[in-house]
Amino acid sequence: MLVNAKAMLDKAVAGHYAIGAFNTNNLEWCHAIMVAAEETQSPLIIQSSMGAAKYQTGYKTVKKLVNAMYKALDLTIPVALHLDHGTYEACLECIDAGFTSIMYDGSHEESFEINLKNTKDLVKRAHDKGISIECEVGSIGGEEDGVVGMGEVADPDECAAIAECGVDFLAAGIGNIHGVYPENWPGLQFDALAAIKAKTGDLPLVLHGGTGIPDDQIKKAVDLGVAKINVNTELQLVFADATEEYVKAGKIHEGKGFDPRKLLKPGYDAMIAKTKEKICLFGSDGKGWN
Repeated sequence: MLVNAKAMLDKAVAGHYAIGAFNTNNLEWCHAIMVAAEETQSPLIIQSSMGAAKYQTGYKTVKKLVNAMYKALDLTIPVALHLDHGTYEACLECIDAGFTSIMYDGSHEESFEINLKNTKDLVKRAHDKGISIECEVGSIGGEEDGVVGMGEVADPDECAAIAECGVDFLAAGIGNIHGVYPENWPGLQFDALAAIKAKTGDLPLVLHGGTGIPDDQIKKAVDLGVAKINVNTELQLVFADATEEYVKAGKIHEGKGFDPRKLLKPGYDAMIAKTKEKICLFGSDGKGWN
């Protein structure tokens, strides 16, 4: 049975580690992420963006795939199915589809007041269904699913106001970026993170754009209250690199090397290895429970 993410993230805050939230894009992604989490005995948040859900024909398809695979693999770890960067409407769809956790990204609304109003409404709707909810203040730099963020650092007072709505975890922009970080990226703004933490207490904080952040900055962010770290681009990169190597080596023409089960396996294996690496970096290995 899939669970919501609140209990696992509260445990992460208390234990000073973070749980990886890995984006799924299709069957191979879902399978690799689950296998890696089970083998490291880590709690897992598997999440889908709106675009990835559309690619897979909708939220209900994603839910059925994740739920069926969870049962077929006989997992012993807790797994939450989470919407990543959802609009108000997408959150309602995911509640209806049976997701166990949602994220409302109101950082792109016309005003903070709209973000706050929608957050209050969605918190009630989610909690009435036993679903955990993440919300966002500030914005994450870069582009994801056609949404472009300028990387505004979150206002600690606005974070406190969102926290008071009863959200279960909070994404706050601290200079993090979606996609590959540029060489001149100045790094995470830890003063801002500390100020947000001071205003939000033990509320689990979320670090989006986990790909490419140096390990020492990841560990410092966890020490300052980050309990959920999102990873998407890094799995896409290792999958693409491994697949390219397979094709360039000519293996696609060896026997039935064109069989998708063989063609996709190097990328699948690379995703398992990278997911395990991230889980161990975040410190959630061995923290699985049911």
